Amino acid sequence: MNDPTKYSAPSLDDFASLAKAAFDALPDTFRSAAGEVVIRIDDFASEDILAEFGMQDPFELTGLYHGVDIGSRDSLGPAPEPSRIFLYRRPILDEWCERGDVALSDLIAHVLIHEIGHHFGLTDDDIDAIEDDD
Repeated sequence: MNDPTKYSAPSLDDFASLAKAAFDALPDTFRSAAGEVVIRIDDFASEDILAEFGMQDPFELTGLYHGVDIGSRDSLGPAPEPSRIFLYRRPILDEWCERGDVALSDLIAHVLIHEIGHHFGLTDDDIDAIEDDD
């Protein structure tokens, strides 16, 4: 009989490894275009970030792009700081458990690619349209 107390949720480091594997699996041209984007794993978005988006439930936000998107850089000059993608472990785990129809690595890859889309200057509507075409 399996003992559920001997299992633990994937750690922040586990998530970082899965995110790196997802990024490394992207086509070379996509990875090259992403440039030096920094991928960071946190348990939740900060209260300031949640407030900025009008969210009260920290489980609502699974990922976030922070930076100047590639399309805006020419007109604004160099980015003042590196672009960052945040993946939020606890909301992703919560969605993964609720759905039960997708591998955790696939869900992490989905959120990562969504945030890279923002890095490329795509809106949520643009990304949804691309996903609907697949």
